[in-house]
Amino acid sequence: MKIVGERLRALREGVKLSQAKIGEMLGTTQASVQRYETTLSEPSLKTILWYADFFDVSLDYIYGRTDQPKGKLYEYRPKIIAESEEMRRFVEMCFDPNSSVNDRLKQTIIEMIAEVHE
Repeated sequence: MKIVGERLRALREGVKLSQAKIGEMLGTTQASVQRYETTLSEPSLKTILWYADFFDVSLDYIYGRTDQPKGKLYEYRPKIIAESEEMRRFVEMCFDPNSSVNDRLKQTIIEMIAEVHE
């Protein structure tokens, strides 16, 4: 895939490393890195994962599925369905019904969930 080679090259050049240095770090040769970047050879999954971890980018970025190079450190926010009865039951279970602040905490969480989906 052309985009993979382009992204690998851009990542390497972005930190001013040579193909030889990346090859050394990967435990391979400069020629292998050159083949990955020019799409003459396809890097292994292990190699792609190394790039993702080293440059802290997502696999989606390397494969061209997004232009946002968010790595492991980005904030993940799962989508929650605001009107989900299951979610309401979960919130109910999270708090002790005998607590004096139970109702207010429960209502605040339900409102926060609803705001996310407006």
